[in-house]
Amino acid sequence: MTHAETTQRPGGRSARVREAVHQAVLEVVIDEGVDKVGIPEISRRAGVRNSSVYRRWGTRENLLVDALLTASERTLPVPDTGSLHGDLSTFASNLIAYLDTPLGDGLARTLASISDSEETRSAREAFWAGRLQAVLPMITRAIERGELPPDTDGRTLIELVIAPIHFRHLLTREHLDHAFASSLAAAAVQAVRTVPSVSPPG
Repeated sequence: MTHAETTQRPGGRSARVREAVHQAVLEVVIDEGVDKVGIPEISRRAGVRNSSVYRRWGTRENLLVDALLTASERTLPVPDTGSLHGDLSTFASNLIAYLDTPLGDGLARTLASISDSEETRSAREAFWAGRLQAVLPMITRAIERGELPPDTDGRTLIELVIAPIHFRHLLTREHLDHAFASSLAAAAVQAVRTVPSVSPPG
């Protein structure tokens, strides 16, 4: 057994191995880019056997999604500026800044290009469901302040803000800055105020 697999109590082995492997993935993404992530190098850095990584994650893609989604959950705090436009524009600016980092860029490109498996689909769905629940307080506060109608579809509002950012980052490579974030926030708020609420499919 390797160092990471032996220097832990039996009950904590799985969590410690996962943490070590995740850290190794993040180091490679930051140092060399997401394209350089390979299981042999991750195993070496984490101090675990290749077989342990393959047994838990199955493929390089599953490992990337798990590590990058977990790291992303710890970023992008939800702002509370006192106004909906302030909250949304700050959140959008933070997203722009995050996508400009190796981790944010790696996550976006991995999710955009990866082929679905049951594991990656479940991980992605759980991540976005969790992110939506985390940011919905911005919408709830705005409704309580009277800035939005009570029946506002929070998911649609958030998607109106973040979708153009991902589109520019991944496809058109156009400039992204705080002014763009502010304009997106204003346009999204205006849209949900004037268009009847539409529930997302499913």
